[in-house]
Amino acid sequence: MTGPRTDLFTGGGDTGRLMAELDWARTPLGPVTGWPQSLRAAVRMVLSSRYPMLLLWGESFSQLYNDAYSALIGDKHPAALGDDVRVTLAEGWDVLAPLIEQATATGVASWVPALRLLLERAGYREEAYFSVSHAPVRDDDGATVGVLTVCSEVTEQVVGERRLRLLRDLSVLGDGRTVDVHATGARLADAIESQPLDVPFTAIYLRDGTLLRRVACTGGDQGYAGALPDTVELTDPGPAADGWGLADAAQGRATAVPDVADRLPLPGGPWGDPVRTALALPLPSGGEDQPLGVLLAGVSPSRGLDEAYRSFYQLLAQQISVALRNAQEYEQERRRVEALAELDRVKTDFFANVSHEFRTPLTLILGPLTDALADATAPLAAVQRERVETSWRNATRLLTLVNSLLTFSSLEAGRARSDARVVDLAALTAELAGVFRAAVERAGLTLEVLCPPLPRPVTVDPVNWERIVTNLLSNALKYTFIGRIRVALDADDEEVRLTVADTGIGIAEPDLPKLFERFHRVRGARSRSHEGTGIGLALAYELARLEGGEVRVASRVGVGSTFTVALPWSAARRTAVSEPSPVGRGDAARATAQEAMGWLTEPGGDPTGSGDASGPAVDELAGARILIADDNADMRAYLSRLLSGQGWRVRAVTDGRQALDEVHRDRPDLVLTDVMMPVLDGFDLVRRLRADPATRSLPVLVLSARAGGQASVEGLTLGADDYLVKPFAAAELIARVRAGIRRARRHPTGNATAPTVDAASARPDPRNAVAPPRTVTAGRDAPVLPQAPTDPSGLGDLLDVGWTYPSTPTSAAAMRRDVRLTLDDLDVDPDVLEDLLLAASEAMNNAVEHAQRPSRPEVRVRLQVGGGLIRVSVRDFGTWRDRRPAMDRGRGALLMNAYGDVRLVSTAEGTTVTIERRLDDPA
Repeated sequence: MTGPRTDLFTGGGDTGRLMAELDWARTPLGPVTGWPQSLRAAVRMVLSSRYPMLLLWGESFSQLYNDAYSALIGDKHPAALGDDVRVTLAEGWDVLAPLIEQATATGVASWVPALRLLLERAGYREEAYFSVSHAPVRDDDGATVGVLTVCSEVTEQVVGERRLRLLRDLSVLGDGRTVDVHATGARLADAIESQPLDVPFTAIYLRDGTLLRRVACTGGDQGYAGALPDTVELTDPGPAADGWGLADAAQGRATAVPDVADRLPLPGGPWGDPVRTALALPLPSGGEDQPLGVLLAGVSPSRGLDEAYRSFYQLLAQQISVALRNAQEYEQERRRVEALAELDRVKTDFFANVSHEFRTPLTLILGPLTDALADATAPLAAVQRERVETSWRNATRLLTLVNSLLTFSSLEAGRARSDARVVDLAALTAELAGVFRAAVERAGLTLEVLCPPLPRPVTVDPVNWERIVTNLLSNALKYTFIGRIRVALDADDEEVRLTVADTGIGIAEPDLPKLFERFHRVRGARSRSHEGTGIGLALAYELARLEGGEVRVASRVGVGSTFTVALPWSAARRTAVSEPSPVGRGDAARATAQEAMGWLTEPGGDPTGSGDASGPAVDELAGARILIADDNADMRAYLSRLLSGQGWRVRAVTDGRQALDEVHRDRPDLVLTDVMMPVLDGFDLVRRLRADPATRSLPVLVLSARAGGQASVEGLTLGADDYLVKPFAAAELIARVRAGIRRARRHPTGNATAPTVDAASARPDPRNAVAPPRTVTAGRDAPVLPQAPTDPSGLGDLLDVGWTYPSTPTSAAAMRRDVRLTLDDLDVDPDVLEDLLLAASEAMNNAVEHAQRPSRPEVRVRLQVGGGLIRVSVRDFGTWRDRRPAMDRGRGALLMNAYGDVRLVSTAEGTTVTIERRLDDPA
């Protein structure tokens, strides 16, 4: 009996050996020797298979299975061998019984994919999934006596796909298109709640400073939310927050909560078992040190918290974090857009209100000026008439700008309207173009006007049409230097077209899409003037749209541009208003044409001004030569008249290029330049003058309408000697010009530039080599102050000189000029000199900005050269203070340390910054 029994289970692996050792006589199957041939055959088939198989035989459903199946039932093996399956799988029998009964009753096999079973194979009620086939088994007589179960576990696939589906749904919700963070939290909660088998409950907390605030929660009817804190103060979390691990997770440490059942009786899993464990996970913040918040999530009681489950929760936290971060960014962006829209609205209202308020004083300016010019009973003297005409022209220009701003603000606010009237559009267009004829011809161009009568009347707002034509013609004149400007009006069956074509500089392809944006300027474009608001084309575009049309542009660089205003006949045949026509037709065009005349010079392009002084010789500066560079004709005339009245010889040019040519042709004593000019602007002019050794010491005074510290810093950093903001007082301008010329004459080009000894001679005794220092104040000469003793180390053998400056932002420019001029004769390497000037400028700026409550409102600078070294010391007389980050350009210390060896000594009396550099080290 042993042989056949052993042979039956041979090759069955560990389970086969256990079956061979089992006393089958104690089971319903009886001794192995009594088993029918059909049972033996079935057992051999099961044991020889590597696929999980279970054979149920007889009315007691005795179990025989192989190694692969034993792994599926866990700790129920090997007790299950020979035992009733209804006992072994009692927890899942309600699911299995119908399938087994169907196979035995019908004799037909079944197949069920992903069958969910409750198993207690690992010490807990486990959710498991199997793909199962139940086939009938027959005995030797052909009767159905059992069932062959072939199965495979698909738990990981089913659970994995379910979790992946949730993560995908969360990623779709994380697009940031919700209105705010709380709405996003609600959407995330809804998605998580749709998968309660993996996530029985969640609570999402977001960090708000030192607080955690709950923004969403899931799980049943959420009545449990009272067991969770609404907010957590991280500086003092309290026992409830500590118990849930929220404080630890907020610090970036994932925490397991093992006693959930005691804190929160909440069912979970497929069979409603109590949730026993939860995880408190930090929500990643996208690179910041502190987490964005905390995710508190329950663990299913029907799944083991293995590595895969933990990885799922990490991914869940990441998806939630991404969605919330996107929502925060979207909300911040929405708030920024709303703030910008509000700012734009306020700005538009401000422009409208201010522009409207300007009209009253402008009326009171233009009215008396016009009356004075037209008064035949008390005519003005020639000099006074010239002054009044200048005032009238610029007041009219200001009124034009105010009207443009008012119109544009109305368009922006949606309040603009079209007061359409039936007009002879051809005659109106020809009349407006004719206003510009004198300016166009003075520029050496040809104006062609082709405006034949149209086949039918046109209904349009004549004021808006005047602004459209005026802006397009002004733009063409501004950027056309050779050739012609052509204004044409034609029509077909669909539309009326106004075409303004020029042979100007043209517009590059990348700039065309932005051409009608407000304040857009084509950088580097050559023009007759840099003046203008930058809204002309934008205004023409918006007004054309208001009239029901559009503006198109075609352009090629170096060939020219063509602007076309197209009005459909449907828009040109509107119902006309019955109000009387407004007065002042053509005034805007005439004012714009008059302004354009100021851009133009008489043919020949010679510098204006005879160069003769018209005023008395009031002091030793009589006959000084001043060169003016400004693209505004009235400003050139005003400055020329003002400065020549001081007995100075004045020449005036229209741009920086002409100024540079004039300087090289006949060097002036001082250059007075505007900043914003065509061809070459004022800053580029200063840069080129300072780069040329022949003009490096030429005094330059910059005039500009660009107010603010940054503009003046930029000009002074480039090497300008002074910077004056428009509008300015005539007396202040004259005083600054006078001071600039005097400083330059103390150090004439090619001579010694500062009181010092001859650098080529043998070194004398250091004490005798010291030149007396001098005091420099902005705009005037100052007395000489005594200098401290020479450094006993020998530094200062070649030079030891000092200056005292007022503690004002403009002193850095004066200091740079003095140091540059003083070092010219010592043949200092240009790179060393520029590095030293940069570092010294930063030290001077720091002394001005940082010195708090100075005992003396001044800064002292000492320059020493000797022993192969050059040293600049900058001393203030105030206590040191840190500058607010918003005020700090962030480059001072960096520049000083980059360009020299820097030492700083701060005492109660003040701070001294010392910068040293070797003369032979240009690197």
